[in-house]
Amino acid sequence: MGSGIAQVCAQAGIQVFINDVSQEILNRALKNISWSVGKFIEKGKVKENLETIMGRIKIGTDFTAAAQADLAIEAVFEKLDLKQEIYRKLDEVCRPEAPLASNTSAIPITEIATVTKRPEKVLGLHFFSPVPMM
Repeated sequence: MGSGIAQVCAQAGIQVFINDVSQEILNRALKNISWSVGKFIEKGKVKENLETIMGRIKIGTDFTAAAQADLAIEAVFEKLDLKQEIYRKLDEVCRPEAPLASNTSAIPITEIATVTKRPEKVLGLHFFSPVPMM
């Protein structure tokens, strides 16, 4: 889900930062996004070139780039303690006015928000799969 969300944001002209636990996973995400964007370009559904779109996506294994985010979107699997761990980190590094969004479809947002200093800025932002097609 995260790669698809990153792709549609980049295609919409938004600068994106993808965070994951390993460089290998991030490299695979970039490869998959590049392939998918290429298919959209091939079919004439996306007008910009691949390099421009992919140039909007940065990757990393720590949360430092989140300090610049206007919005942080979390899309890890449905495990509350993992989501809360991520929200603790995002709450530390993101600007206080930045909303934190979860793609959860099963966990109450209020349970995720309890670990932040900004529970009123934690929201659900659900995407349907596959994100680039929907």
